[in-house]
Amino acid sequence: MNRTESLPTAPTAGPPGTEPAPAPVPEETRTGRDPRWARPALAGLLVATALLYLWGLGASGWANAFYSAAVQAGSQSWTAFFYGSSDAANSITVDKTPASLWLMALSVRIFGLSGWSILVPQALLGVASVGVLYATVRRWYGPAAGLLAGAVLALTPVAALMFRFNNPDALLVFLLVAAAYATVRAVETASTRWIVLTGVLVGFGFLTKMLQAFLVIPVFAGVYLLAAPTGLGRRIRQLLLAGLAVVVSAGWWVAIVELAPASARPYIGGSQNNSILELTLGYNGLGRITGDEVGSVGGGGGGGRPGGGGGGPFSGQTGLLRMFDTEVGGQISWLLPAALILLVAGLWLAGRAPRTDRTRAGLLLWGGWLVVTGLIFSFMSGIFHAYYTVALAPAVGALAGIGVTLLWRARSAPVEAVAAAPVPAVADAPVVVGASVVAAPGRRRALVATLVLAGTLAVTAWWSWHLLGRTADWHPWLRSTILAVGLTTAALLATSAVIKEFASGNGVQSDANSLVDSETGVAAGPGAGFAGRVVRWVVPVVSVAGIAVALAGPAAYAMQTAATPHSGSIPSAGPAGAGGFGGPGGPGGRMPGGGNGQFPGFPGGPNGTGSDGTGSDGSGPGGTGQDGGANAGGFPGFPGGGSAPGAPGGTGQDGGTAPGGIPGQGGFPGQDGGTGQEGRGQRGGGMGGLLDAREPSAEMTALLTADADDYTWVAATIGSNNASGYQLATGRPVMPIGGFNGSDPSPTLAQFQRYVADGRIHYFLGGGGFRADGGSNASAEIAAWVTETFTATTVDGVTVYDLTSGKQG
Repeated sequence: MNRTESLPTAPTAGPPGTEPAPAPVPEETRTGRDPRWARPALAGLLVATALLYLWGLGASGWANAFYSAAVQAGSQSWTAFFYGSSDAANSITVDKTPASLWLMALSVRIFGLSGWSILVPQALLGVASVGVLYATVRRWYGPAAGLLAGAVLALTPVAALMFRFNNPDALLVFLLVAAAYATVRAVETASTRWIVLTGVLVGFGFLTKMLQAFLVIPVFAGVYLLAAPTGLGRRIRQLLLAGLAVVVSAGWWVAIVELAPASARPYIGGSQNNSILELTLGYNGLGRITGDEVGSVGGGGGGGRPGGGGGGPFSGQTGLLRMFDTEVGGQISWLLPAALILLVAGLWLAGRAPRTDRTRAGLLLWGGWLVVTGLIFSFMSGIFHAYYTVALAPAVGALAGIGVTLLWRARSAPVEAVAAAPVPAVADAPVVVGASVVAAPGRRRALVATLVLAGTLAVTAWWSWHLLGRTADWHPWLRSTILAVGLTTAALLATSAVIKEFASGNGVQSDANSLVDSETGVAAGPGAGFAGRVVRWVVPVVSVAGIAVALAGPAAYAMQTAATPHSGSIPSAGPAGAGGFGGPGGPGGRMPGGGNGQFPGFPGGPNGTGSDGTGSDGSGPGGTGQDGGANAGGFPGFPGGGSAPGAPGGTGQDGGTAPGGIPGQGGFPGQDGGTGQEGRGQRGGGMGGLLDAREPSAEMTALLTADADDYTWVAATIGSNNASGYQLATGRPVMPIGGFNGSDPSPTLAQFQRYVADGRIHYFLGGGGFRADGGSNASAEIAAWVTETFTATTVDGVTVYDLTSGKQG
């Protein structure tokens, strides 16, 4: 027997006045035969997705230079490849597990180093995710549902962003969608092989983005435990095997890293004790939930804010409506209200189905994914970025496709179901009277289903209108068009349902006979009356218009996102003002909470102006960006007193240990703070910063590459992003002191002094780094020692120390 044949059979009618059973899964799904239009439509969807994700892909350059530098390192060193090192000399790793880097590094090894070769695997993962989502939804709900699900995923703005970017989220989404497919296959036949594969895929999700991959485990396990067609004991044993598969597929790499001597591997970035377990459970684990992230520069911590939960500068406000707010709403929430409505409606249609009912199982799988992950994102107090919500996009797409398909079938199925079990005629009355008595609940069911569809469309049109209002100057005609067409289409759909109900037995017998044949119970043919013709003409047009309206808003944002280069550590989808911390072209621009501006001390960027920045350990004027509003208030302890890139560097204030330094901690190098040029200045003469990497000048590149073969690292600098710009420009290892935030104890001062004594580091470059929430002071100690020991020069506005010669004069 074909594995897809164990599906619900056509429902039988119960006693008069009872509700019919849920509509059966369509014939093409039971037999594996798709309609002739299905495969061409799927091909069209995949080709369109590929064009959206691949066109002009190289325009984003290095995208997130933090990961691009690690990809470059992995393409040069297999050790760096395995551990996910930031540099080919293996000083420190990125602050994530490395699976996403592996695919990009292999691409670079094949095609050479370029922004395009780094990003192509991400785009192809997006196309594959759409295809796998289609296949998953199609198995139980038919090709129409699968196509709609795939289209929603492809056109979600944050998906268009992240499948054209080099963060780990692209691979994570693909692996989780593939795990959902394996779960569906496992539920069909209680297959041990498929449920174990689910565990393997989730385990590799951990190797991609750590504990975020585990958010779906309770949902997948619960659905299998509920719906798999086998005994409870066997289901439990199978889930234990799947759990073992998760541990093995995720744990082999963790075990190697933990067991390898620290001297034989790079330092684990993001940890304070050189431990992948600490990183997993702390900074990148439970700390994201609680806000207790030692060494972080964001997160919620305590505090809280008026009108909402706590949240730091990299987390935003927590709360039930976080997914709809100004930072996140434009990224993911276009069809989120519709998905929630359709989830409830689908469960209502499933009714009291048998335990193994697949209609309900699929809804619980995707609905559980959406609700569990969405709630955790909404209330996590640690670091949260809007682009994380790409993990919700497959569930939103699946629920949209499934819900619309189920409701559409329900609006026409009941009368046919009545025909399968004719009701004897009532004495002295025509047969049609008895049939109408039985069909009445079915007609009401169809009416409710149609009205829910219409209401969902109206809500979606209104919410799109609301989201587009956040960027009111961006194609303002689109906003009003979506609202007008959407509400009109919803009204026509609701009207058609009322006409059909009225004509089917509520006073217009001639039109009832036109719509429904009294003997067969099926819709009448071409000779139907006026009401039948109205329904037949209006409904197809309304259905096409409704889908177009629902997808118009996110599609417009997705295309704008694909047409705009993105770089930096915190990208954001949609036009400027749509939300998110970052913005097109880099991280500068939109502050959490919806205001424009920059934190003083952040790299300058578009739409940002800081003012009067004051930290607990240092103070200085905020950096100036371009074309932005103002944001008052500072962030604790900026290197060199707080002046930000984006404005000429100022004169460093007395840092207590070194000129231009951080009081009480030792300063970052600078000649009395150094002098910035061309809007890139930073106290200490720095170039990059926490969130982005700037491209060094030809003069600086030539300086670093001269005699590069004589050194393990051509330079060292504070922070991974600062280092990555130099490394990508030169193709040579640059040591990122302190890792991403500059707060990791890698290297210690003693280790750094030993590297210098051995002649392994040529230059120390000023700037970079950030004062973190706790963490190590090693980077500040190194900076102070360099300032005291070596002579500074300035190259292209960057303070440079030649570590091969002592201090002169």
